Amino acid sequence: MSLKSTKVAPSVDFDHSCSDSVEYLTLNFGPFEPVHRWRRLPPCDEFVGARRSKHTVVAYRDAIYVFGGDNGKNMLNDLLRFDVKDCSWCRAFTTGTPPAPRYHHSAVVYGSSMFVFGGYTGDIYSNSNLKNKNDLFEYKFATGQWTEWKVEGSLPVARSAHGATVYSDKLWIFAGYDGNARLNDMWTINLQDREHACWEEIDQSGEIPPSCCNFPVAVCRDKMFVFSGQSGAKITNNLFQFEFKGHMWTRIPTEHLLRGSPPPPQRRYGHTMVAFDRHLYVFGGAADNTLPNELHCYDVDSQSWEVIHPSMDSEMPSGRLFHAAAVIQDAMYIFGGTVDNNVRSGEMYRFQFSCYPQCTLHEDYGKLWENRQFCDVEFILGEREERVLGHIAIVTARCQWLRKKILQAWDRQRQAKQDSSEESDEGAAGSPRDIPAGIRPMLEVSIREAEAQPFEVLMQFLYTDKIQYPRRGHVQDVLLIMDVYKLALSFQLSRLEQLCVQYIEASVDLQNVLSVCENANKLQLDQLKEHCLNFVVKESHFNQVIMTKEFEHLSTPLIVEIVRRKQQPPLRLYSDQPVDIGTSLVQDMKAYLEGGGLEFCDIVLLLDGHPRPAHKAILAARSSYFEAMFRSFMPVDGQVNISIGEMVPSKQAFESMLRYIYYGDVNMPPEDSLYLFAAPYYYGFSNNRMQAYCKQNLEMNVTVENVLQILEAADKTQALDMKKHCLHIIVHQFIKVSKLPNLRSLSQLLLLDIIESLATHISDKQCAEMGSDI
Repeated sequence: MSLKSTKVAPSVDFDHSCSDSVEYLTLNFGPFEPVHRWRRLPPCDEFVGARRSKHTVVAYRDAIYVFGGDNGKNMLNDLLRFDVKDCSWCRAFTTGTPPAPRYHHSAVVYGSSMFVFGGYTGDIYSNSNLKNKNDLFEYKFATGQWTEWKVEGSLPVARSAHGATVYSDKLWIFAGYDGNARLNDMWTINLQDREHACWEEIDQSGEIPPSCCNFPVAVCRDKMFVFSGQSGAKITNNLFQFEFKGHMWTRIPTEHLLRGSPPPPQRRYGHTMVAFDRHLYVFGGAADNTLPNELHCYDVDSQSWEVIHPSMDSEMPSGRLFHAAAVIQDAMYIFGGTVDNNVRSGEMYRFQFSCYPQCTLHEDYGKLWENRQFCDVEFILGEREERVLGHIAIVTARCQWLRKKILQAWDRQRQAKQDSSEESDEGAAGSPRDIPAGIRPMLEVSIREAEAQPFEVLMQFLYTDKIQYPRRGHVQDVLLIMDVYKLALSFQLSRLEQLCVQYIEASVDLQNVLSVCENANKLQLDQLKEHCLNFVVKESHFNQVIMTKEFEHLSTPLIVEIVRRKQQPPLRLYSDQPVDIGTSLVQDMKAYLEGGGLEFCDIVLLLDGHPRPAHKAILAARSSYFEAMFRSFMPVDGQVNISIGEMVPSKQAFESMLRYIYYGDVNMPPEDSLYLFAAPYYYGFSNNRMQAYCKQNLEMNVTVENVLQILEAADKTQALDMKKHCLHIIVHQFIKVSKLPNLRSLSQLLLLDIIESLATHISDKQCAEMGSDI
């Protein structure tokens, strides 16, 4: 299907590498696999291969290969192949000597080969000859040949239940179990040159994960991620990332996840994790004596977790552990595992990913804050009167306290103009909207109770919903967040309050606890002071803290409080009151568009002559078209005509576009998608997220109920193939379509198109039947 669009305005850039950023829209009308749909595929028959767990699966071209594992009685070393196109199972062709039967090994794909390392071998039925291995085998997909790599020099200790991946032509092995203890060492071997290959132990640094086993690894954004697993008697739900270039580990903090927002998955072991696009998907495993079957998704860019809600027609897999997973194209395949009552599974499931470009709302507003373009308010802070620029639209949308300050400053500005004017009626405007757009002076707002540095952190939060996490060992970072917390309390920003508290409490350690406690006492931050006192008097902390130099210089009242707290700890009071986590950037901008920001509008958008007040800063932040216009040729009258090329969208479609601009909403009727498909290209949005949603919306959601609205939109946008598709549906479902009230409101030309299509497609037999009914 073709939908003509026009080029963007000069000096507006657009990412032409994004899919569909071209002059014609091509649609396919199915059949489609709904996103987030689980589908049960044919299970593996017993005559092909046993049900199993603790095996591996890898993906190569259009097939899944299953190796090893155990069936509850014996270890296995067969190689099974599942064709994802035909949904058929078979035994893979093999020659040569395969690895000994084993489980808890690892398998990866490099080039046109599969590499199998380590694992646990022996006879589990008789419990004899059980041992871990450190051998390395290669299986060539093209020939079916198994060969063992004989490597000279140092070798990794034999192990099972470890993690393995391929990056930069190397196999990387991490942690596992050696039969006596859990490990956290890392080894690598180059897979390019078999003759000269040798194992090398990696000197790791940073926050190295504890020794662990039965965990998955996945590579995303050139980093390796490790999630949860067994670490001695302790199982954690920590997520760690490993930088391949610097060999540096970092624990991904969860302190920025507010109460009420999706938490990380429960601690678990025996689960799977795969990477797709910018996401990590965690499924299954044993979590505190349960076998959950939710699919958890981690966004590497936004560092946030969510639980994926499956489509309505999903065939969900039951909870399981020691299964295996792999990705082919845009789907995840899960096979086998141990389900309830220690039963081995032979089931194969497919999960359909979604691959929309990420939402850039927070990043776009963040860039607006960093660049300080189109600022219209200047905050004068503290006794030193330091100045910080901002945007009235963002600030008044996010903070009611600052909104009142801005309105008060506007009243003072108006009054000053009125007093200095010779005309008695001049300056009678009572709100920002009464001052013509484009000629408003920079508004000055004085805030004596705020210093510049914490205020700038607060402003960063207003624009992005985030603040910088304190660096480990930097007590000044923690003290700055405490000043931000004090401002958040004053400005009644509940969300920022909770964020600061979580960051500070997570950052308190033996080195900084007394500094944080003293500062909390000085700022009268009772909740943080209470947290510090409880931290100090813990049995494992107390002696170390009181022996420090900082304790010697602590104020006497605080020393007395600590001693009394140690001697007689207060009763802990538990509250079942829900915590107010405030409103998010998305929620605030939604409310602002729906009327909350009307009095702060400074631009008028004209749609077919009808005015729609809006906000320059928001439009410029989200659209390079508007940014270039306001920077270079701002209309004198503050009015901008809206079109997408030469086509004027419908009022409904225009409102859908504004929802996307203001708060990133992509939900819209399919007919709006026809109008807006070219909008990201024409208006220069940061990426093609809206375009991807429009495309899918059109491909999957044309129904009898909305076909007439889409027909009208297709006719108006000259989307000829979509119009033809709509007419096809109308003809074949005409009895239902004829009863729709919208049919009477169609233009005469469209009604003639429907009659012509009916005449073309109705057979002679149908005509005769219709004639006999008359």
